[in-house]
Amino acid sequence: MSVVSSLYTGASGLTSHGDALSVVGDNIANANTVGFKSSRANFEDVLARSLGGGVGDVGLGSRLADVQQILTQGALLGTGIATDLAIKGDGYFAVKGSAEGLDSTFYTRAGQFYLDKDGYMVNSEQLKVQGYVVNAAGTLVKTVTDVKVENSQMPPVATTAAQVIGNLDSDAVIPTMTMAAALAAVPQTPEAASNFSTSVTVYDSLGKDHSVTIYFRKDAQAPAGQTWSWNALVDGGELTGGTAGTWVQCANGTMNFDTDGKLVSQATAATDFDFVGATQNQAIAFDFGDDTASGGTGLKGVANYASSSTVTYIDQDGYGSGALSGISIASDGVIDGLFNNGMRRTVGQVLLADFQSPQELQRIGGNLFISTEASGPALIGEAASGGRGTIAAGSLEQSNVDLAQQFVDMIAFQRGFQANSRTITTADQMLAELVALKR
Repeated sequence: MSVVSSLYTGASGLTSHGDALSVVGDNIANANTVGFKSSRANFEDVLARSLGGGVGDVGLGSRLADVQQILTQGALLGTGIATDLAIKGDGYFAVKGSAEGLDSTFYTRAGQFYLDKDGYMVNSEQLKVQGYVVNAAGTLVKTVTDVKVENSQMPPVATTAAQVIGNLDSDAVIPTMTMAAALAAVPQTPEAASNFSTSVTVYDSLGKDHSVTIYFRKDAQAPAGQTWSWNALVDGGELTGGTAGTWVQCANGTMNFDTDGKLVSQATAATDFDFVGATQNQAIAFDFGDDTASGGTGLKGVANYASSSTVTYIDQDGYGSGALSGISIASDGVIDGLFNNGMRRTVGQVLLADFQSPQELQRIGGNLFISTEASGPALIGEAASGGRGTIAAGSLEQSNVDLAQQFVDMIAFQRGFQANSRTITTADQMLAELVALKR
């Protein structure tokens, strides 16, 4: 190989190391870019002749073979913003729209999303996040489309069932006055005909709340156990045709207990709630536990032990109307709407895309990638399935750039660049000496 060739060998080294410095510079510049994945410069040698040219082939320097993406996980930074999303593990968010002169579906690890005025989940470039939406029945439709959170009013649901768990004191004394007599008295005295009472808030078909007071009365003490009755009373001012301040019995029934205090059986004699302006003849099923007559244990509900009467749990299945006040996103991407009536409902799901060879994705800027033939098509599906990672809401994935490593690489490439420049200057000096021989 001639001295002139060594000039070109040094030049190739300058070029490859200069390109490598560009890669390092790009990494350092994006050290604080959310979701950024660093790159690595891979070199390869260049031969003067083919591999079959014989022993002792002299190379012509180096060149940059490729720039490899490093897809290691970046650290997660909590932001507290519900629509900020980070991926723990493999996968990319799929976003759709126009960017960098292309109208397509793009892929990104940057989860800085928000809801626009129409309820679509978008990024700063107005690209729409892809996932599932719900139909009118509130069920997820498994068709990939733009994620949209409808800012709709949640309709009310009338109460149809109420559950009570607690204890009725087995040492209680049977009241002398019956409930019928107490309600017929002027003024009414339901307390005199009962041993214990509690209240539950129920809802009518319009979502209006009503207070129902349940009075418990010990009716009989037998060798085999005790019999109690219960009466659900409502102020007449809340009922069609009723009088304010006058109790009206809307439901009643009985409970039987054995000598161990277990609930043996329960029965409802009547249930009819006619709230003003709402659907009439509203039936509410009162459940006091898993009685043994129905195959239960008799222990998971109202018991009959020798301790103070008390209620430890009470619940019902109705609620009033509500407006969307916020959202929460689970690790599988399911979006729950939070309503100001205390209820939550699924309103959509964010999906993730994975690839057979994610390193072959093409960067196009703006934290975006597009699929290529080498990467394979996007495999879009639910998070935490099919090898995809999970979603961390309220967090962002930081750049995976290791600044310490980048500075070390920068020094190494700088030294390589300087050494190759010395190759050129040395070859130039040798050529100058050859020219001087002619003088």
